[in-house]
Amino acid sequence: MLKKMLYVLSVTLLFAFSNAQAAKYDAAHVAKVKAAAERGDANGQCALAECYVFGNCEGIPRDYVSARQWFEKAAAQGLAEAQCNLGLMYANSDGVRQDYAKARKWWEKAAAQGLAEAQFNLGFMYDNGLGVHQDYVKARQWYEKAAKQGNAKAQLNLGVMYHEGKIVPQDYAKALEWYEKAAAQGSANAQCALGIMYVKGQGVCQDKRTAREWFGKACDNGFQMGCDNYRKLNEAGF
Repeated sequence: MLKKMLYVLSVTLLFAFSNAQAAKYDAAHVAKVKAAAERGDANGQCALAECYVFGNCEGIPRDYVSARQWFEKAAAQGLAEAQCNLGLMYANSDGVRQDYAKARKWWEKAAAQGLAEAQFNLGFMYDNGLGVHQDYVKARQWYEKAAKQGNAKAQLNLGVMYHEGKIVPQDYAKALEWYEKAAAQGSANAQCALGIMYVKGQGVCQDKRTAREWFGKACDNGFQMGCDNYRKLNEAGF
């Protein structure tokens, strides 16, 4: 029997800076960023803060305290990306004491401007009761806002809600729809979830060969459960 899919991702994976694979920047680029930041340009301030977060800019060491200071300057000017990143720092205790209330405050500001990543983060807070009373209705509402903008993590978690019937009637067709959207963006968890649906015939005709294909995609994207399930189906001759 195939292992049951683990749908809930860890907080450490979800509350993450989107630029985790940050590019390296040379001194000339850094000089331009610093100049923009120092003359009060919000985008420059946010870019400089990211240099301090990732330590990927020549001559600038990783320094969360300096990152927070520059994010705060940009956030005070209303830059949604900086507001979202400040929320991440408070949620992950990066250079500050963990404070979900402050994280939520900054994410709400960014979400009000339509930033999908902040909307997803709020959904995840309500889904898991992090600094707020657990509220699946609010979680779904925030996930939907982010998912409609193409946020793959929100699409995945909406799929889980419909798959499991969490606060919404169980609906395999809608789960499949959201998983497919996330999988098309390379979400290994969504690809594995699709494999589970094809193995079990949930909302689709049972098709273990198609399931194996999805597990293979998840495995290629580094998801161990996809590798395990691919191996089991392969050994079974599918």
